[in-house]
Amino acid sequence: MKKILVTGGAGFIGSNFARMLMKRKGRRKIVILDKLTYAGNLDNLADLSGMDGFEFVKGDICNGRLLDQLLPGTDIIYNFAAETHVDRSILEAGSFVKTDVVGTYTLLQMALKHKVRRFVQISTDEVYGSIEKGKFRESDPMKPNSPYSASKAGADMLVRSFHRTYGLPVIITRSSNNFGPFQHPEKFIPLFTTNALEGKPMPLYGDGKNVRDWIYVEDNCRAIDLVGRKGKVGEVYNIGAGDEKENIFIAKKIVSLSGADRGLLTLVSDRPGHDRRYAVNTRKIRSLGWKKKVPFNEGMRMTVDWYRDNEEWWRKTKEGSFKKYYRKMYKDRIEGGKVRK
Repeated sequence: MKKILVTGGAGFIGSNFARMLMKRKGRRKIVILDKLTYAGNLDNLADLSGMDGFEFVKGDICNGRLLDQLLPGTDIIYNFAAETHVDRSILEAGSFVKTDVVGTYTLLQMALKHKVRRFVQISTDEVYGSIEKGKFRESDPMKPNSPYSASKAGADMLVRSFHRTYGLPVIITRSSNNFGPFQHPEKFIPLFTTNALEGKPMPLYGDGKNVRDWIYVEDNCRAIDLVGRKGKVGEVYNIGAGDEKENIFIAKKIVSLSGADRGLLTLVSDRPGHDRRYAVNTRKIRSLGWKKKVPFNEGMRMTVDWYRDNEEWWRKTKEGSFKKYYRKMYKDRIEGGKVRK
């Protein structure tokens, strides 16, 4: 029986990836390892609990002793475990360095010891930095601009080094901005969607014209799975849908889909080091036969509908420590400016 370890599998992309694997026919054991920080949520995996071939383990990828117990017999590791929010990395970078860099290093060590057949590192297009024109290729240098992207770049370099130095069979994926169900409300689209549904201000950074390439999470999961099966060891694969949108466009789309008052859109002071535009060349992943299945408008509609239909999930998530974080991020940033029509 094939054994697959998915770290960070109770998070947004990881839980969607685990769900995709569990739906597939064939004998396999899917082990989810997650520390269950504020962003890890067992409710994300509720429909998988009790299924044959599924196992959840609470734990930290920095815990070498635990990894030593889990990894025997593991065929492939998908490392989704990471601190991922840029805003939080600006407030407190230490946890990002620990999980994203030290945790990845510990996982690599154990993967090497137990002769794991393939190690897939889930990274981000943010490691490249900002680009005014054109698109980043996998061969372009990394120029991260936030503590988050710097920690992911550091992890990528460690992954590469374990391949070049020790022969560990690794692959790195760098995806553009994901959206879809089960994404934590601290992130742009779920924050604006849930605030819209609550009738609360939707805080838009700067002039709202920062550009991101958006990809529906299930399309990204299919690409990661394809890379794990058919990708070339030692290579990096960009993943993106080619749907570049300004943040202000996304915000207005959410207003329209949710039926919220347009007056909720509120300009706030920009965050430090805010990258202007991300865009990646995806020729390499498309050469493996991948292409997006979910059009942007359909993905946005499904996403807003999911948050509308799963109010209990996000209201619970926005309680407790989230309220403290939200006040710290936005209380003193409101400038009073409303987005023009």
